Amino acid sequence: MSRVLIVGAGLTGSLCACLLRREMPNKVIVVWDKSRGAGGRMSTSRSPSDASCIVDLGAQYITATTYYAKMHQNFYEELLAHGVLKPLVSSVEGEVMKDGGHKNYVSPTGVSAIVKHFLKQSGTGAEVFFDHHVTHIYQKGAIWEVCRKGGAPEQFDSVVLTMPVPQILQLQGDVGSLLEKSQRQQLEAVSYSSRYALGLFYKAQAHIDVPWAAKYISNNPCIRFIAIDDKKRNLESPECGTSMVVHTSVPFGIKHLEEAKEQVEPLILEELNKLLPGLPPPDSIKCQKWRYSQVSSSVADCPGQMTLLSQPLLVCGGDGFTHSNFDGCIESALKVFDVLKHSL
Repeated sequence: MSRVLIVGAGLTGSLCACLLRREMPNKVIVVWDKSRGAGGRMSTSRSPSDASCIVDLGAQYITATTYYAKMHQNFYEELLAHGVLKPLVSSVEGEVMKDGGHKNYVSPTGVSAIVKHFLKQSGTGAEVFFDHHVTHIYQKGAIWEVCRKGGAPEQFDSVVLTMPVPQILQLQGDVGSLLEKSQRQQLEAVSYSSRYALGLFYKAQAHIDVPWAAKYISNNPCIRFIAIDDKKRNLESPECGTSMVVHTSVPFGIKHLEEAKEQVEPLILEELNKLLPGLPPPDSIKCQKWRYSQVSSSVADCPGQMTLLSQPLLVCGGDGFTHSNFDGCIESALKVFDVLKHSL
């Protein structure tokens, strides 16, 4: 049985695994991710003192335009039917309205549940491993030998890379020599915004008195977005602690990108307390640095994937090859799966 390695347990990688399992059940599917859990930039964090108190540190909600709601209808319907998504009923102040209309969805148990759903749907045949940081990829005849930090090399018949494009370019081994000059130029032109996210966890009795669930902040040098996370998910409960997420502006993220999180966290808190004076002290805080937050410039013409070698197959995907949102990742996963279907 041929072995397929998917590098990255974010939305593109998890959906690729799901589609492979559903349509090609005779393949051995292996998913590696360098993080400690699934989600990628659809990351959900839990309070260290209250497992029911969670906060989304990356993607906040899903925006479906009329076009993509129809184009990806089966995926939306599946996630709604399983309770992974539900309509966002709370107000989002300062939201930019999409031409042609759109509908927002939120994940009641945290946005990482979307990725976990597709990994679960990939069945018992998909082997998912965390703390697996890929460093080198070598071609050994008709197979790939993939090396990772702190582990023995393993061999696969096909490899799918879904991490951010700069991390693909950093891979050692044979990847660099496989890239044609035009492909390298296209990948090097991909750019991402950078920002920090602050998750604040409060005790159950804490109350944050604001009229909105989420708000975009204009003309602030530090903070761009704030959400009362449990209110956004419409899960306010006297038994559950309140949580808040703060996203910094891109200029702030770029300015402080190479600083330690411990240095940046107090700067964000100071600005937050100016915007929302009288906030209760948080029970705990999680600071997340998103070096690759959102794609600001994707691969030209948004092909959805880039095939570096057909035999043995080495293919790249992710939002860097489309656009940086839920539907962009779905689009890329479908394009990558189409390549897999015709190659395996």
